[in-house]
Formats: sequence, structure tokens, C-alpha cells
Amino acid sequence: MPSVLDGLAGHAATVIVVDNGSVDRTAEVARAHGAVVVSEPRLGYGTACLAGLATLRDAADDDVVAFFDADGSDDPLLLEQLVDPVMRGVADLVLASRTLVPGEVGALTLGQRLGNRLACSLVSRFWGVKYTDLAPCRALSLGALNSLQMDAPDFGWTVEMQIRAARQGLRITEIPSRYRRRRGGESKISGTFSGSIRAGSTILWVIGRELFLGGGRGRRGRGSGGSG
Repeated sequence: MPSVLDGLAGHAATVIVVDNGSVDRTAEVARAHGAVVVSEPRLGYGTACLAGLATLRDAADDDVVAFFDADGSDDPLLLEQLVDPVMRGVADLVLASRTLVPGEVGALTLGQRLGNRLACSLVSRFWGVKYTDLAPCRALSLGALNSLQMDAPDFGWTVEMQIRAARQGLRITEIPSRYRRRRGGESKISGTFSGSIRAGSTILWVIGRELFLGGGRGRRGRGSGGSG
């Protein structure tokens, strides 16, 4: 995490780290590197993201929010490439795709690759937007994010955002990310077979829920994936 925080320093107005029930020195290290620390003891990827966003109630709709995992798998120098299309008004949602260019060997497991392909193909079929990845690293304006009314508490967060962005006809683009192996720790999801199964099942459940509740195809059909 320190290398990620240092990499973001000077490029982000505010860096927020959500301490999602950690048992290490996450909060202490984050504060030492100038981050705002939010404690969220309830586990869940989406829950952590929502806790961090709750600190931005006074922010403007045109402020840009970026999401990064703290494990160093995405290069923090991607931040400028992520936020630039949003700030210039040419995109509403920018994703750092891990599949557009080769990454480090072993950075993505076979299960992650197959699950990504299946989920993206389903989203393309039902909502008409061709994504290449359910990328955790992404940026969008706060106004666009609020319009999506995100509520997924777990690893359905990424696909929920991409489906709702497609359904609303947001302008979507992807930039390549040379994905790297984790710089520390072991993933509770991709690092275990059972975790991968749970994450995959959750993603498929969210796709089914969004199809049932909101229907398929975007309202305006403007969104399309691709390298930016």
C-alpha cells in the first residue's frame, strides 16, 4: 500500500483509504502517507467503496472519483489517464482494462480470465456494451456515480456499475492497464478456489438481478468499450 499512496500523491486532491476490518497496520500506514482513513468494519468490497464515498457528501457533481485497489496490482500512474477523459468531458466512465495488453505472468488467474469473459459477454448480450474487463480500477464523475445509485455490498459492485452505466447510456471507454501481481498479501477471493467461486456466483447473481429489475439494453445505447 505505501507505494500506491506515494504514487497517487500529487495527482489526487484527496486520497481515501477504507480500512475494511483489517488486522494489520493499514490505518496507521495510510495516515502516515497522508491519506484520509475511513473505518468500515462490515466486510464487503462494495460496502467499503460506499463507506469511502460517504465522506464526499459536500463534493461537487463534476468532481472526479477514481477507485484503486491498494495491493499495487494497478500502476497508480494510471490515475491521470483515467481522469483525463472525464475532466475533458469526452467520457463519463473510464475503466483500466487488464486484458487489452499483456500483464505480468500470473497476475490474473485462469479462473479470473474465464469469469471475466463470461460476465462481459453476458453484459454485451443484454445491454449492448462491449466491455473487455470488470476492471476494479476506474474513474467517473461524482454526478454520474450518484446517478447509478450503487448498492451492491460485495464483489458485484464492479459489474453493477458497468451494467447501470450501460443502461443509462453513459459514455464509456477503456484504457489498457499492464496488470501486475499483488505487491503484498494474498487475495481472499482470487487466491482461493472457494473465494473465486463465491465471487463468480455473486457477479452472475447481480447480472441476473439487474436484468430482472431493470431490463436489458441501454436507454440511449451510447456506451461502448475499447481502448482510449
